[in-house]
Amino acid sequence: MTEIIIYTLALALVQIWLLPMTLNMKNFAWLLSSRDEPIATTVLQQRVDRATDNLQASLAPFLALCLLSMHIGVDITTAATYWLGLRIIYVPLYMSGTSFFRSAAWLGSLVCMIYMAMQLI
Repeated sequence: MTEIIIYTLALALVQIWLLPMTLNMKNFAWLLSSRDEPIATTVLQQRVDRATDNLQASLAPFLALCLLSMHIGVDITTAATYWLGLRIIYVPLYMSGTSFFRSAAWLGSLVCMIYMAMQLI
């Protein structure tokens, strides 16, 4: 389970910081500023921002379930691995504007978290 948590945090690093920074390199001065003024963003950047918001909404419950499973000794590795895989494919699906498959990946990740929680009851 420790590896899944580390991989999940790596996904968060890429999705929350590295991907937006890479897409925003043309505004490098803004990145180094206090960011008081909004900047114009591309549709791709806006999609990445929305995907990031979605990850942040599910990250705390996912990590809580993982830590709780470790604490009480219940193995939820398979469901957690599927959750992580679905969250990884969610990002490029969102970036490409593939709404049906993106929504299916999101729904699948939600089902994985529900299944993880049910195993802990």
